[in-house]
Amino acid sequence: MSTGPVLIDLEDTKAAQPDIAPAVPETVDAPQGTAMKQVVALAAGRPSRLSRWFWSLTAALLSFVVSLAAWDYVTTLLARSPILGGIATVLIGVLLLILLIIAGRELAAFGRLRKLDLIQHQAKEALASNDLKAARGVLTALDGLYSNRDDTAWGRAELKSKQSDVLDADGLLGLAETTLLSPLDARAQREVEAAARQVATVTAIVPLALADVFTALTANIRMIRRIAEVYGGRAGTLGSWRLTRTVLTHLVATGAVAVGDDLIGSVAGGGVLSKVSRRFGEGIVNGALTARVGIAAIEVCRPLPFQISKKPSVSGLVGRALSGLFGRG
Repeated sequence: MSTGPVLIDLEDTKAAQPDIAPAVPETVDAPQGTAMKQVVALAAGRPSRLSRWFWSLTAALLSFVVSLAAWDYVTTLLARSPILGGIATVLIGVLLLILLIIAGRELAAFGRLRKLDLIQHQAKEALASNDLKAARGVLTALDGLYSNRDDTAWGRAELKSKQSDVLDADGLLGLAETTLLSPLDARAQREVEAAARQVATVTAIVPLALADVFTALTANIRMIRRIAEVYGGRAGTLGSWRLTRTVLTHLVATGAVAVGDDLIGSVAGGGVLSKVSRRFGEGIVNGALTARVGIAAIEVCRPLPFQISKKPSVSGLVGRALSGLFGRG
């Protein structure tokens, strides 16, 4: 048996050509913005009628049981010690007074949001009909809305000094946009950028389960509430939740939370880090979707529709919010 070297003839084999070899397929799925999708499903989802009845009856039963237990406790304490019973009665009375104050503030918050809706509706009608009288009524309502705010003093004074020179509804409402609402628009956009940056950072860096969902939910609710405050519709706890549901329901109805469109796809795949790490890609997509929610919140809370002023773009907000955070696309 020979143990020498073996000679293999390679004359008929073709040389390897790596330059024309097919590209290696990507095995990692594109980021989908899972956290923001769950937030939208949670906030915009409408419970069934049976669920609403269940929670309403549960709340009513708990309130009845707590009230009855408090009544029995106070009456028993009064029978045993009038002084201690009186203290308990006073404390319960103070608690009820605070609850009434909170309820009054919530009702006032709903009233402010309704006022914004009314002004926006009147402005749209004035623009559609080119009604100068209606447009002047809108300006009067705007002046009343911002009369107690020092940050709008210059804009209101400028608007009053120039509005008599404008003789058409489009120009009058456009003047209100440029003089009164432009500084508020800038503040609202900064709130959107901050929320998008926070959601993107937490999603990319924090590996804890549900941490990105919790951060996205709280950041979006806080962002929408602050945008409402910027435009004069400061909302309470219930008002903030209702406003959040209104914004997200509108986004779901219009399909604006889809990740597969060109804008979100370019944002998600544009950065090098988004291709290296799925977490960074998810962070970028969640930040972009948060910016999209912020744009919708601005449109809902802004007392005038965008006419003269340029509507903020999602790509511009995302670019400013995430510039230098995960690298440039």
